[in-house]
Amino acid sequence: MTNLFLIILNMSITASYVTLAVIIARFLLRRTPKIFSYILWSAVLIRLVIPVSFTTNFSILGIVQPQAQASKGFMEFVPWDIGMQKYPVVDVGVTRISRFVSSSLPDATTIASVNPMQVIIWVGSIIWITGVAILLLYSIISYLKILTKVRTATLVKDNVYETDQIATPFVCGFLKPKIYIPTGISEHELPYILLHEQTHILRRDYLIKPFAFMLLILHWFNPMMWLSYSLMSKDMEMSCDEHVVNKMGEQIKGSYSTTLLSLSVNRSGLLTGSPLAFGESHVKERIKNILSYRQPSSWLVASSMLVIAALIVGCTANPAPLQPTQSAYSGYNIDTLMKNKTLFVGNHVKVGGLFSGMAIPVGLEANGMALQTTALPYGATINYIMNDSIDVMKEGAISGEAFYRNSILLLSLIDNVDSITYAIADNTGQYDGVTYSFTFTREQADKLLGEDVRHYAEDETSLRTLIDRLDSLSFNEFINIVYSNKVFQKRDVIFDV
Repeated sequence: MTNLFLIILNMSITASYVTLAVIIARFLLRRTPKIFSYILWSAVLIRLVIPVSFTTNFSILGIVQPQAQASKGFMEFVPWDIGMQKYPVVDVGVTRISRFVSSSLPDATTIASVNPMQVIIWVGSIIWITGVAILLLYSIISYLKILTKVRTATLVKDNVYETDQIATPFVCGFLKPKIYIPTGISEHELPYILLHEQTHILRRDYLIKPFAFMLLILHWFNPMMWLSYSLMSKDMEMSCDEHVVNKMGEQIKGSYSTTLLSLSVNRSGLLTGSPLAFGESHVKERIKNILSYRQPSSWLVASSMLVIAALIVGCTANPAPLQPTQSAYSGYNIDTLMKNKTLFVGNHVKVGGLFSGMAIPVGLEANGMALQTTALPYGATINYIMNDSIDVMKEGAISGEAFYRNSILLLSLIDNVDSITYAIADNTGQYDGVTYSFTFTREQADKLLGEDVRHYAEDETSLRTLIDRLDSLSFNEFINIVYSNKVFQKRDVIFDV
């Protein structure tokens, strides 16, 4: 459930930025028909439904792109493994906000059985799912109350029903939506009121609005989603009003506005509390929009459609991944190593990422890894296959310095690992079935450098300093430390290089 909560949280942050873009676009397009503003909210809806997207340089989200954007098209502002990070970091795309939030998060505690961030994420997920359950229950109860109100309604014609239990017209139903009108509507008001509600049905608004509210329930903790739902509902109603004026002529503006005003005065609180039925809302703004509305020209409609299409693409696309800011340093990918440093060897994704940033010795092919995390001392085993027919002993594939350098870097970047083991299976045809293995321990690394190597993983500068120190060491210094504990073996026998 915590993983689901983090996915929802990242989607919600992404949708918040899209909401801001839509609000700005909505203001700039305020003189265009409201149907375009209404369509524009589909970008927010897409962001709340689909966690992944395609990438393009045209994406509006490039402005707030997190530095460590996840692969596979997912905008990751809150890392999925934040509970396992030694120093939890959140990157919301705005530097000052990211620093403030990250500085407020508790650091991991090595001696504790559970990290504080793991507890925070778990408690947050419990609060989130509780809120979802409460709002879902509220929606069901409010909808059942409406059904109770209109069960005695009288059929007028087609799908139009009349009842004295309501004070304002609305649409209700999912499979066969019905229009309910209050008693007392005059004959000259009825046509355009019915046309307004029929427009909702024609556009499938009776399905869109409940679906949007279900998404709001999932993202109830985000104030921006409540704002977007409210503005979307307003644009929905205004676009229907404009459709009525287009169909019936501008001469109805006065009487239409008067009817909306009178209905709002008599309005009960029932529909206000129900997101699953259509009532008359945002009356003041709707009246102002009706009175100022002018039928748009064809060129305005065409240009608005192009702008809306471009905005939707820009809001629903992810920005292209950032290019690495640092090149390889002495054969190591510093960006990859710093991104994947971890407090726990049990974090297999991070550990795998660290392995990918290391240099592979000549003549060998990576063949997976194994992690020992059930009991102390904790260890990591890296498997290789020897495929080349070259004399790897002379070339130094097994006895090469790369393994020892890699081991020390891993011991620096994985906080609680105690040993790094290499297992090399001979697949050259000369010694098939033979596996060479050797282990390099934290004790050996600390002895070789005269200090705890973990402090070198604090930042990129320190990590480069460690690499420089390893480059300056002679191979004999590595061998003396390794052989002092007799850890280099072939078929469980000490192998003499």
